[in-house]
Amino acid sequence: MTPRRSRTTTDRAGRRLAQVSVRTRITVVIAVLTAAAMTGAGGLVYALESARIERQVNAQIAQEIAEFRELQGQIDPYTGRRFDDVGSLLNVFLTRNVPDDDEMLVGYVRGEIPERTRNRYGQEVLDEPAFDAAVRDLARSGGTRIIESASFGETWVTVVPVLNTQGRGALVIVNFLADEHDELDGTLRTYALVALLSLGLITTIAAFQSGRLLAPLRTLESTAREITATDLSRRIPEQGNDDITALTRTLNGMLERLDSGFAAQRRFLDDAGHELKTPLTVLRGHLELLDAGDAAELAETRELLLDEVDRMSRLVQDLILLAKSRRPDFLVEGEVDLDVLTQSVLAKARALGDRDWRLDSSATGAAVLDEQRITQALLQLADNAVKHTDPGAEIAIGSDRDGDVVRLWVRDTGEGIAPEDREAVLERFGRSHVRAGDDGFGLGLSIVRAIVDAHGGEVRITDSHPRGAHVEITLTSKESPWPRS
Repeated sequence: MTPRRSRTTTDRAGRRLAQVSVRTRITVVIAVLTAAAMTGAGGLVYALESARIERQVNAQIAQEIAEFRELQGQIDPYTGRRFDDVGSLLNVFLTRNVPDDDEMLVGYVRGEIPERTRNRYGQEVLDEPAFDAAVRDLARSGGTRIIESASFGETWVTVVPVLNTQGRGALVIVNFLADEHDELDGTLRTYALVALLSLGLITTIAAFQSGRLLAPLRTLESTAREITATDLSRRIPEQGNDDITALTRTLNGMLERLDSGFAAQRRFLDDAGHELKTPLTVLRGHLELLDAGDAAELAETRELLLDEVDRMSRLVQDLILLAKSRRPDFLVEGEVDLDVLTQSVLAKARALGDRDWRLDSSATGAAVLDEQRITQALLQLADNAVKHTDPGAEIAIGSDRDGDVVRLWVRDTGEGIAPEDREAVLERFGRSHVRAGDDGFGLGLSIVRAIVDAHGGEVRITDSHPRGAHVEITLTSKESPWPRS
């Protein structure tokens, strides 16, 4: 069997490898996208420049043909008549024309070459078989043909047929594109070199930056690995103001809630165990000392044990209620008439004890809340008031509304609650001054707070005038979930 430590080490190594692979994938994606963009840009430039060269050559050919046609309509300076001799026409045109470096003009009269313009390639062009074949094929119809030569590269051969009364001939316009293509290729080679250097720089920056951006995630992972069920106090360092920082902040908030929830559970179990310990000890002690032969003692012990079982049952029910208060289905909210609610709670509270029950005020209108839970909370407050007052003492219940804020309260004329104890009595098992005969567990007000917290409200304890305690529940009314008819 593989040792646990070895498996853990392997898992951690696998996770680190996964993080490195994420960084590598980010770098590779950026490099591929950059390379694709640069390659596309280079290809687009090459295509555009090639098209520009072709347009330039076509414009050059069109210009030469236009000048030649214009010369055909002019007067021969030697004869004083229009050019009716092909040889003279071609001779004058070739003599007057100064071609570009990448251009050569050749004249043909009855298949012979009377003259050609000077060019760096010279006779080898005329001796090229492909050139000769292109001239023969286009001699009658005219047109342009592109030929390739190992000596002078891509060449455009344009033939302009000439026919008049004195004979037949042709003007051949030769354009050499090797220099243009060499210049374009040189530019693209320079571009490719710059693109490669840029790609390397961008890839390096991407690798560095992705590692820097993923560093908080590695810190997050290592910190999360150190957090255990028994220690949720660790928090992940928050740096920067980006999405990862927002994620870190969210995780820290989640850890805070988990830590608070686990702490509450631990307190819950500790307090429950402490409170259940006493009745269990009582049960055990009486059972151990029980004399099975004494009928009177059996009956007395039976009553005592049943009373302790009832107390434990009540404690367990209260603890279950507190545990359920955090569940989303704890409340069943609906539209409740506040006046009816107040009157109903007062009527039910009268059965709790012989007191002078009074109604301070009753709010009008409706509010969205859980009527059963709010009734339970108010009756719990009324029961506490009964425990801390004498028979005949005044206890009042009331409600009021100010806009969206709903207030419900119970006040008494008992001893009141000391200011230093007011927060403690709202906690589980928290108690202040206890009268003789009070066998409660200190869960009543904590149940009230749980119900009010579930509604999004708050509980406030103040002094009542002239004496006693005033416990008020404040709620913010929600919109009705049902449309009004």
